[in-house]
Amino acid sequence: MLILLVIAAIVGVTAGLLLPQVSPTAGKITGNYTATGSAADTLNQLTVDDNQNAAGYDRDSFGFRETDADGNGCDAREDVLARDLTDVHYKYAGSCEVASGTLQDPYTGQTIQFVRGRTTSAKVQIDHVVALENAWQSGARDWSTAERHQFGNDLYNLLAVDGPANQEKGSASAAYWLPTNTAYRCDYVARQIGVKDKYKLTVTSQEKDAMLAVLHTCPGQAIPTDE
Repeated sequence: MLILLVIAAIVGVTAGLLLPQVSPTAGKITGNYTATGSAADTLNQLTVDDNQNAAGYDRDSFGFRETDADGNGCDAREDVLARDLTDVHYKYAGSCEVASGTLQDPYTGQTIQFVRGRTTSAKVQIDHVVALENAWQSGARDWSTAERHQFGNDLYNLLAVDGPANQEKGSASAAYWLPTNTAYRCDYVARQIGVKDKYKLTVTSQEKDAMLAVLHTCPGQAIPTDE
């Protein structure tokens, strides 16, 4: 009888841990999608739209690297590299082009040595935290060209990251992709929410549930400031 009770207890605990991951309904019942903090509060204010589609999407319509909003003579890629890398060296004195530096990659947790070059530059790529295609289908299709260019070059939505991780993510929302570096997932989701709030973009039900599941693990998570 004791053995049967132990087995039943183990089965019960296992089911309690796995069922929320398998069934969103079970997750909501067990509180797996409850969260606190400004990130969760902001997420709950976003419009949910489950009828999104990417028809008409064109990455070029966002004009990435075609603007210089701060007037410093550097495009968005150079600004992000200069911001996110340490031990930065430029191509020459007064140049905007980052020649080398060190990235503590938020997506993988790895340390990456960046060296500009035809075969090496792609090791570090600039990621749109809310992907351009995701933005398009969640509201940007209705924007003006100027608004899309602002979004495409907004440093608040840009991060220097590991190239392969960026390629793996593609245009996926939080419902389908999260950083392998679990320590960064709360900050990642919070930034996505901050961007979507700033630009009044929508989320899908799956996307919202995935974000809440992450925020559930970090009570009080705040939206990052837009500097």
